[in-house]
Amino acid sequence: MKGKRFLMGFAVLAMTVSTGSIADEIYKWTDEQGNVHYEDRPTGSGSEEIVSLTYRRTNASALQQRVQTHLDSEATRQEARTAAAEEAKLAEAAAAEAAAMQKKCESYRARLQTLIQSRRVYRQDDNGERVYLDEQARQTARQGVEEQIAENCSS
Repeated sequence: MKGKRFLMGFAVLAMTVSTGSIADEIYKWTDEQGNVHYEDRPTGSGSEEIVSLTYRRTNASALQQRVQTHLDSEATRQEARTAAAEEAKLAEAAAAEAAAMQKKCESYRARLQTLIQSRRVYRQDDNGERVYLDEQARQTARQGVEEQIAENCSS
């Protein structure tokens, strides 16, 4: 019996203390230096005013909907970032391929200039020795390079 009374008294005390800890009124005042202060008891300051507070219950379904909307927007942003990164990779690969083609075209054009301007043109055989091209071989090589330029170079 004493245990029940003790528990009942403790429950009443806990409820009293917990409801007293929620402030019904908040007082806002400004000190001489212009700093704003908030108190749960009046201070008697001339600049003191009561801040009105309102309480509402949290709507669980509205909260869940906001959370879901936030998660959906985050997923959409992540998809957009991923798509942008993939697009950047593709653009970088295309630029690298274009640079390689440009370098190849420059090499073809330089070889063509050599075939046109040089009097004696040679190639190296498997042993590393020079083999000079006659006029027929030189014209064939020139046609081959011109075909590669037409095939691989846009301008």
